[in-house]
Amino acid sequence: MIVQQHRDRRPLVWAGAAVLWAASIGATWLWAQQLAAPRLPQLSAELDRVRDELRQWHRQAESLRQREATLQRSDQISRNANQQVQGELAEREQEIAALRANVAFYERLVGATSQPKGLAVYSAAFVPEAGGTWRYEMVLTQSLNRGAVSNGKLQFALEGVRHGKLTTIGWDELHQRPAAPPQDYSFRYFQQVAGSVMLPAGFTPQRVRVSLRGDGGTVEQMLGWKRANTIGDT
Repeated sequence: MIVQQHRDRRPLVWAGAAVLWAASIGATWLWAQQLAAPRLPQLSAELDRVRDELRQWHRQAESLRQREATLQRSDQISRNANQQVQGELAEREQEIAALRANVAFYERLVGATSQPKGLAVYSAAFVPEAGGTWRYEMVLTQSLNRGAVSNGKLQFALEGVRHGKLTTIGWDELHQRPAAPPQDYSFRYFQQVAGSVMLPAGFTPQRVRVSLRGDGGTVEQMLGWKRANTIGDT
């Protein structure tokens, strides 16, 4: 009797299948590499081009940011310059208005129908100030000696009532110091002289007695007390 031994062939089958599977994967990878390899230079070039464009966009964006900052600074400079010009124009307009007022005043003073007059006080007005003082403004004129300069010193006193009695408040008391220096004046046709004085408590002014002492002598003039709302309202 002959006994035949049957060997199990399944391990060989599985081993052969594993070899075939590994071979197929390797073949697939080689095929894919061969298929993609021709496009690798083109893809690299495309990537470099995209990077160059990105750098250009970055440069353009930075340039635009710098331009925007420059325009903002220029706009601020333009606004500041415009404000400065407007301020200067306003100052010039005020000066022109003051000159026109002076010309109009002078025309009334020495117009064709006006008689030439010597040194005189044209007007005097007083305005109360916040600190309890009074701001005064007096207009001095002369049209008799045209072209000649009038130089001298100005002082004034106030006459009125204090505690029911007639009282005169002199220059020194109005300035609250002894030997207060007089005020200088120098002009050809007219001049506005201004300053501040302190009125005593309980004193009601009624008249202003102005004294002008110059090269041509002394001029004494009495004017009524005038309280103005603002300086220049004479």
